[in-house]
Amino acid sequence: MESPPLEVQIKTLPLSPGVYLYFDKKDKLLYVGKAKKLKNRVSSYFTKSHDSFRIRTMVKNIHRIEHIVVETETDALLLENSLIKSRNPRYNIMLRDDKTYPWLVIKKERFPRVFLTRKMIKDGSEYFGPYTSVRTVRTLLELVKTLYPIRTCNYDLQQDKINEGKFKLCLEYHIGNCKGPCTGLQHEVAYNRSIEAIRGIVKGDFKEAVSYFTELMQAHAVNMEFEEAQQLKEKLEILTRYQAKSTVVNPNISNVDIFTIVSDEAAGYVNYLQINHGAITRSHTMELKKQLDEDDKQLLELAIVELRNRFDSQSTEVYTQFEVELGENLKVTVPKLGDKKRVVDLSERNAKFFRQEQFKTIKIVDPDRHTNRLMIQMKADLHLDEEPRHLECFDNSNIQGTNPVAACVVFKNGKPSKKEYRNFNIKTVEGPDDFASMEEVVYRRYRRLLEEDQPLPQLIIVDGGKGQLSSGVTALERLGLRGRIPIIGIAKRLEELFYPNDPVPLYLDKRSETLKVIQQMRNEAHRFGITHHRNKRSKQAIETELDEIPGIGEKTVVDLLKYFRSVKRVKVATKKELAEVVGVSKAQKIIDFYKDEEE
Repeated sequence: MESPPLEVQIKTLPLSPGVYLYFDKKDKLLYVGKAKKLKNRVSSYFTKSHDSFRIRTMVKNIHRIEHIVVETETDALLLENSLIKSRNPRYNIMLRDDKTYPWLVIKKERFPRVFLTRKMIKDGSEYFGPYTSVRTVRTLLELVKTLYPIRTCNYDLQQDKINEGKFKLCLEYHIGNCKGPCTGLQHEVAYNRSIEAIRGIVKGDFKEAVSYFTELMQAHAVNMEFEEAQQLKEKLEILTRYQAKSTVVNPNISNVDIFTIVSDEAAGYVNYLQINHGAITRSHTMELKKQLDEDDKQLLELAIVELRNRFDSQSTEVYTQFEVELGENLKVTVPKLGDKKRVVDLSERNAKFFRQEQFKTIKIVDPDRHTNRLMIQMKADLHLDEEPRHLECFDNSNIQGTNPVAACVVFKNGKPSKKEYRNFNIKTVEGPDDFASMEEVVYRRYRRLLEEDQPLPQLIIVDGGKGQLSSGVTALERLGLRGRIPIIGIAKRLEELFYPNDPVPLYLDKRSETLKVIQQMRNEAHRFGITHHRNKRSKQAIETELDEIPGIGEKTVVDLLKYFRSVKRVKVATKKELAEVVGVSKAQKIIDFYKDEEE
């Protein structure tokens, strides 16, 4: 049956909360979204003009709309998450999390084992984690096994099999790592008491374990069993040391989930911390790839639902950086100060570190993806019409007003292209005039590129504020390039970016990759220009002094400098030393020149 026109489909949508599904002509699912009011949300796609190319493309391909009405917005969020995971629509956020993390499991069985695993099997066993480091899980396992001897064998320890004597004591029993439940030497009640204590330690609750060992140690001491008391004391010290490392926040903060997000143009990175009894018992970070310019609120809401479901969180309170809508049954707190704020900051720092690690990994294993992401980021940050694959930056150098020069450095795909760097000697400007010098070099650079039919950059950066920027704009205007090439100025003091005809500068985040590339270009231009300036001054100093000696030509000067390495050494050399290089006659002329100079 042919679908009615889109206008009709939209008009018939209800104003209730729910989930909407977009399909194309081939009935492929394009997008799943949630809404407080279905009709208003879906209508907005067709009435607004969208900046994003992806949104415009998706809207153009929508042929059919389905919807599912639910009771509350929370239900809509849960259903949206479920449909995205099960049907993988083309334009929805991608949950990029294919890495397997280690967990600590308490197996659901008689005399439960406790071990490390990377697979979560839904068989009623208890899973704690995931942990970002295998070392952390092994340290925790080592701790609990030191405190509570538990079995490592995988026998099915049913009572009838134990009674029949089907199992034999193994080495673990003889070295004191197990108390022999397989042969009935340890009762189930005592074993389960150890498991309960282990469960508390893994969750961050050390109170019961500390109390139990303290009482037992005192009982042994009263009975003069000092060796056993000493062993328990050592266990207590191990437990206390581990507790001190684990407690990172106020012990009153318990059974709370913390979620924070950092994002860029391509993805959001969400960190999840779970806190029990003042200790972090879970830490996990996931990447959500944006498809339709989703904002941080949308990404965080989806991630919270996904992560709480995945890890079966029973916490009734969530701390976040900003308000999110998660339904009436979950309390959302946005801490402003104190320990609660500190733990939110800690979570955000984890998300930032994860993002940086992702970038470093991508840079190594997939440099093209890193470059593409950087170009997209720079295009957005600097409000450009196209990606700045080819960048050029200019800097003037006229230290103490002498030998004015300028440098132009070229970056391709965010990296220096040193063979294309150029130096300029200022020709038309007398004295130190940064503005006129900038106009001259920008004009000369792009006049030449035009004459040689070379590709022009996607962005020009001039080192300096409004004055230097204005000079660069004037040069482009003279060449008929104004408006064809974007140009900005960077002021040193506050790293302000100036745009033509805009009195308000742009301030980028100090940690922004875009700003780092611009700073690198500015520093390269300065270094390159200063080197050229120093070489020019040195050359001029050498030429002036040795060329003044009557009868000494350019070839003789070169021979002298090759041998003596500096003008100062030529000056103090003896006649005999000079004669060996340039002959007796010229040696005498050099001696006479410096002798007259001293008089």
